[in-house]
Amino acid sequence: MHVIGRPDLADDPALAQNDGRVQNSAILDAAIDAWTSHHSMDDVLATLERADVPSGRIYSVADIVSNPHYQAREMLLRADLPGGASVRMPGIVPKLSDTPGEVQWQGPALGEHTQSVLESLGFDASEVARLRAEGAVQ
Repeated sequence: MHVIGRPDLADDPALAQNDGRVQNSAILDAAIDAWTSHHSMDDVLATLERADVPSGRIYSVADIVSNPHYQAREMLLRADLPGGASVRMPGIVPKLSDTPGEVQWQGPALGEHTQSVLESLGFDASEVARLRAEGAVQ
């Protein structure tokens, strides 16, 4: 808290342990928000790094999609859906050198297992038909 100009919080004995910080999280969040809202992301991260405070950027979806590191590590894969739509889906995380893994299947189609799941829960065919007709299930 010294680095953001709040020695009162840095030196407060009630905040010395995690339980005290949790109980006062609203106060701490407000102090951090007040400081970060007056600085750019790059300045905040550089200041925290100089102070040896573990920190990192929180990525938006747009940041992730355009990030060259995510692209190089194949963290987002292109998937073609039935009907021709193309979407991006998560790749394998973590990417291990000896066993990197691969996505072999995009998952079931919407409603593909509805019948068997509902039957396993005790629904009979007429109840499943009613739920489908009501639009409650696919």
